[in-house]
Amino acid sequence: MTDHDREADHVRRNRDAWNEWAAEFVEGGERSWAADDPSWGIWSVPEAELQVLPDDLDDKDTVELGCGTAYVSSWLARRGARCVGIDLSPEQLATARRLQREHGLEFPLHEGSAERLLFPDESFDLAISEYGACLWADPYLWVPEAARVLRPGGQLIFLTNGTIMTLCLPDDVDAPPGERLIRDYFGMHRLEWANDPSVEFHLGHGDWIRLLRANGFDIEDLIEVRPAPDATSRFADWVTRDWARRWPSEEIWKARKRA
Repeated sequence: MTDHDREADHVRRNRDAWNEWAAEFVEGGERSWAADDPSWGIWSVPEAELQVLPDDLDDKDTVELGCGTAYVSSWLARRGARCVGIDLSPEQLATARRLQREHGLEFPLHEGSAERLLFPDESFDLAISEYGACLWADPYLWVPEAARVLRPGGQLIFLTNGTIMTLCLPDDVDAPPGERLIRDYFGMHRLEWANDPSVEFHLGHGDWIRLLRANGFDIEDLIEVRPAPDATSRFADWVTRDWARRWPSEEIWKARKRA
């Protein structure tokens, strides 16, 4: 039996889904690679406002978990980091490699799962994920792996769907969140949507805190992202700006591995 045969079904399903969706994310990847300054999430909130990244990335070793087109790693590399990216989808990685060539910015890109990282212990100073492993991989598998490959004092940063929004989303993947809770908060973990082949993972805030602390992390911040009054997004049919101005549609966790 091969490693691929032994993979969990959500790994295979998410690889297949992202290979199919990859073409839809080429334009966004190109735009993000070309950007002078980082901006985060579906509302493109500027780094200057959110202050997601460490102040000093020079000569730091970083890994992007579920890198997609690897635009986050491109931002890190331009700030002096030694970057590595890993993603399930060869189609996404093909776009990332093309953009590397076009921008003259080379760093290793690996095909694989953040649930079983191929890197030695204590290899990195920063592990980061924007809508990557933090959404599409099982947190009870990828968080221990992130802890393993981070050095003592290393930082974990990830951006994912807001917990409140997840509780308000109907089962139809194309329907926006409403103004009432429609799913259970307790016991959140694996979620599947109607008419969508992929598998997502969501935890409540208490479960995130306990999981991170159990794996040797101290939590430094939880940034609940709020778009600007005039913000636009290609995903505005999925969650409206007015909704996201009232409740967080995205959240950013920052944690540090205890020395």
